[in-house]
Amino acid sequence: MRCSWMGLALLLPSLGLCAAIQWLSLAANGTQVAWDNPQDCRLLSSDALARLCRRHLEAMPSLVEAARQTKAVCQQTFASSRWNCSSVEGAPYLAPDLQRGTRESAFVYALASSAASHSIARACASGQVPFCFCGSTPSEAPHPSFQWGGCGDNLPFGLQLGSAFVDGPMKFSKAGTQISRVLNLHNNAVGRQVLSDSLETMCKCHGVSGSCTVKTCWKGLRDLATIGSELKSKYLEATQVMPWLVGSRRQLAPRGGRLRPLKADELAYLVHSPTYCLKNPKLGSLGTQDRPCNKTSAGSGGCRLLCCGRGYNTYAERVEEKCRCRYHWCCYVTCKKCQQVVEKHVCK
Repeated sequence: MRCSWMGLALLLPSLGLCAAIQWLSLAANGTQVAWDNPQDCRLLSSDALARLCRRHLEAMPSLVEAARQTKAVCQQTFASSRWNCSSVEGAPYLAPDLQRGTRESAFVYALASSAASHSIARACASGQVPFCFCGSTPSEAPHPSFQWGGCGDNLPFGLQLGSAFVDGPMKFSKAGTQISRVLNLHNNAVGRQVLSDSLETMCKCHGVSGSCTVKTCWKGLRDLATIGSELKSKYLEATQVMPWLVGSRRQLAPRGGRLRPLKADELAYLVHSPTYCLKNPKLGSLGTQDRPCNKTSAGSGGCRLLCCGRGYNTYAERVEEKCRCRYHWCCYVTCKKCQQVVEKHVCK
């Protein structure tokens, strides 16, 4: 066994790490497509994805929804951070922060992977995909207080088809380096594992006047925002790795300390991220100048941290809000519109 870190920095600019998340562009260009004609698959820049699209055309609206949710949840999760996930808007052309094997690219890969399987699993349960159905009835015995029923999310099918879309282009493509494919496939798997762990028992009561005479339960997935929060925790604890050559096979090992295999539930990255304080297009950093900040917060969205010590500007803004609302029988509310001046702060 031997490991190699020397020369990795020279490989980073050409890793081709963004290729497997080019499908996130569907959030912008896939919403107006009917997805009822194989010709629609030409929207996908990858030949491997286009082939999968033609084979599973009915599932494409689920992938469009997954791309939309990936962008929305990523930006919501990091809204108050220096890196606010704005770079995913450029898909299929992504900034260097998502191409160099950073901690941020690890998060986006994991989230996109979980979103693809999540969207397909839920689409099966709602009848939107004609060739899959509700999840199977759980093998565990129901609790005396409820019975299995309803239509659970079809997680096995979501994982199967979702991983084909997300992992397939990397497994069968020679683009990029072998270590980039190992890294991306690992982070994709972490995302799907967090998704699988989110499967829980959900119930609904049935009875007269809201009583719970009968309780029906099924297995359902938590919403993607919850999964995004769990992945952010893993992002904050992500492990920097280096290539580890075992025979002819490249694996990943944590950098520094005792050499050990990478754990299956760890997000992994190759290079440290920039601070994202100052604009640097070469690193994919947009900087935080003119970003709104919270003067009273000590957290990541507070002016001290978000503005990176540069200070902030304060200005007054007149806003219009509803006020003096009254309830009228029956049944509506009327409000007046009031103006007030509020203090806003933006980073210098």
